[in-house]
Amino acid sequence: MAMKILEAQNIIKYFHDPVSVQVLKNINFSVTQGEFISIIGKSGCGKSTLLYILSTMDTDYEGMLYIEGKSMKKLKEAELACVRNEKIGFVFQFHYLLNEFNVLQNVMLPGLKLAKYNKQEVEHRAFEKLKILGIEKEVYKHPNQLSGGQKQRVAIARALINDPIIIMGDEPTGNLDKKNSEIVFDIFKQLSEEFNQTLLIVTHDNEFAARTHRIIEMEDGIILKKD
Repeated sequence: MAMKILEAQNIIKYFHDPVSVQVLKNINFSVTQGEFISIIGKSGCGKSTLLYILSTMDTDYEGMLYIEGKSMKKLKEAELACVRNEKIGFVFQFHYLLNEFNVLQNVMLPGLKLAKYNKQEVEHRAFEKLKILGIEKEVYKHPNQLSGGQKQRVAIARALINDPIIIMGDEPTGNLDKKNSEIVFDIFKQLSEEFNQTLLIVTHDNEFAARTHRIIEMEDGIILKKD
């Protein structure tokens, strides 16, 4: 039986600015290892808000969040930062690469921060991730020398550097054309099928979502279906 990576139990979220508005209502679902899941829904339905709670970046919510069976509720910020760096890889709509560093250095950054391996090993691991993504020839280029699709592949390699238990994406193909969106989808599919990587991706792209293992559809802060 596949291991449960993440579980949300009765997650409720309010925004208080200036009046209280409920944006998430009793969110319940779990994610098992190797699943490739998409979260879809119209703008403003709460999907990105939910992702920020699941990634431990937003701690102002009611309900329970478990990662590998451990409650995140009472952890201090420093402990949550460790969880994010070690257990979760992030891929956003914008790549957030640093132009002052080359591709290899950008990918190495979370690995150096975690300090689980020495610099030489982190560099080797970064190169291996770039190789999986077919971008190892660009290692010494800087982000401003890359295409949009290449930048997003580097961002995925960076998300993978610490071997996270789950990759979370917030519209990772939102800024890409159809061809590059296909490349990113194929990378995610390969990560799931060949490397048993767990992926939870918020997307507006229904074609992308239709080819994932499971779709969680949201509307007005609730989950309509989680097939």
